[in-house]
Amino acid sequence: MSDIQIYLTLAIFAGVIVTIALDVIDLAIAALIGVSLMMVCGILNEKDITEALKTAGGPLALLFGGMVVARVLSKTGIFERVGAVFLRATGGSGKRYLLLLVLLVAPVCAFLPNATTVILLAPVIIRVAQTLEVDFVGPMVLAAIISNSAGMLTLVGDPATFLVGSSIGLSFGQYLQKVSFGGLLAVLVILPLLPRLMPEVWGARCALPPEPVAARIERPGFALFSLAILLLMIVLFLFGEELPTKLLPPAVAIIAATLALLVVYQAQVEPVDNVIHDIDWKTLVFLGAIFCLVQGFTKTGLLQGLALQFQAWFGAELNRAALALLAGIGVLSSLLANIPVVAAALVMTKGYLVAAEVVPESALASGFVDWPAVTLPVFIAMMFGATLGGNATLIGASANVVSGGICASYGQRVSFARFMRYGVPLTVAQLMISALYVLGLQYVIRG
Repeated sequence: MSDIQIYLTLAIFAGVIVTIALDVIDLAIAALIGVSLMMVCGILNEKDITEALKTAGGPLALLFGGMVVARVLSKTGIFERVGAVFLRATGGSGKRYLLLLVLLVAPVCAFLPNATTVILLAPVIIRVAQTLEVDFVGPMVLAAIISNSAGMLTLVGDPATFLVGSSIGLSFGQYLQKVSFGGLLAVLVILPLLPRLMPEVWGARCALPPEPVAARIERPGFALFSLAILLLMIVLFLFGEELPTKLLPPAVAIIAATLALLVVYQAQVEPVDNVIHDIDWKTLVFLGAIFCLVQGFTKTGLLQGLALQFQAWFGAELNRAALALLAGIGVLSSLLANIPVVAAALVMTKGYLVAAEVVPESALASGFVDWPAVTLPVFIAMMFGATLGGNATLIGASANVVSGGICASYGQRVSFARFMRYGVPLTVAQLMISALYVLGLQYVIRG
């Protein structure tokens, strides 16, 4: 790639980000314009687009499957029941509402992809906020940030985490031992910041209306089958890889979506066309376009150069390299969707570890899993940077984009600046606590 094309790639990247940040044009259109410009300039070709969409396929399948299952569950009446219980638990207190929101979202995100959780719980969050007479945008942004953060609790909680963990051969159990406590700290650090970030919600008090008679679930069979599909999806997320067919999370999501659509068709609750129509296609298109933009960035060779630069800066001092990765990838993930960022950063990090002679050159092969224990904090720093850095902006993670889309569908558009008002302070606090965790882990490993 020529120097002119490299400069054009960087300029197009910057243009897309600035356009979205200044709210000049819809984010999906901005991303598609960026991809189109890269193709016109000869930066991307058909092979590059195919490669980008191949990388994007897994995360997009996770999102699509989660959207379908959530949409089907919305017709069961279960959300109304959960919403009523959640509302009564708040006692009309905004403070309790926010604290219970963390308690509601975090455990679910430990086992379901973050964007799927936001889709599933959005009706409950918004309905309770409206009853308490507070703006639901802040709580919805908070739900996205909690879902991203709680995705660090397990290997399958976040696509970026899964991408790194599976790439280095980290098992579900090993992840629980080495990473989960750091994810818990990232969630807990949110709590003391809530009164300052959302004082109008935190201080709200409202007399709750008389408790209505619980609505009867009209189609108990349909509700039962829908819940069974959700349970099956969770179980397969956890244990699908141990089956002879090795069902990975994207495949599980597609299977669950297929079963959910089959239940809708057989129960004749509504036309299947309605379910498909209500999928947030704009978010899927935007994320696919972002993957293509990152492919253009990867093609410049800047990542390979950065790997060598890392070796020049840090040599084999992995503790400093880990902290630099945490900060650098954190910033990048706030400006680009974190999933493609971490996919590209994996290539760079492995290249750095080979250049630093920490691992042999064979480590660059896709099936290599014999990573020394001292390299684990480096990869964990990547996970924290990619997952938590995405909390800072509207486009930093799929859950953020989904949350913004849901707010817009309820009549409240979330601007880039408004999301940052909540996201940036929380992200800075989370990255600081993550840095301490990575340093502590390095100390334990080195004995």
